[in-house]
Amino acid sequence: MEFPLAPVARCTVVAGAAAGLAACAGLEVKDTASLLVPSLQRSEILGFVAGLGTTFAAVPDLVAMVRRRSTAGMNPRMAAITGTFQVLWVYYGLLILSRPVIAWNTVAVLINFLSVGAYLYFRRREGRRTAPG
Repeated sequence: MEFPLAPVARCTVVAGAAAGLAACAGLEVKDTASLLVPSLQRSEILGFVAGLGTTFAAVPDLVAMVRRRSTAGMNPRMAAITGTFQVLWVYYGLLILSRPVIAWNTVAVLINFLSVGAYLYFRRREGRRTAPG
């Protein structure tokens, strides 16, 4: 595929784009220490806040299952798959030394472990009720 501009025009476009990007050099985000907790960077605090929502997204299903004392509506594969990949997120957090990634995904792994455990427990109880004898 041929670029529709002449070689001189291409150089002008590339030079203009490079100049535009160079002008933005002072606009990069600087990750400074937090004013609230100086031992944490602002990005870590944002990571902890963002992780709060995604980590506890599975809690309503777990609570509903425990209140119903039933597996109805629960998909154990989803919790198992999610938990497996959250273990990888914990490992990734260790590799990049990110406290928010490590902390929230560790909590999320525990929540998913509890969800699968509750599912197995209630499934066994439901099996006993329907078994003849």
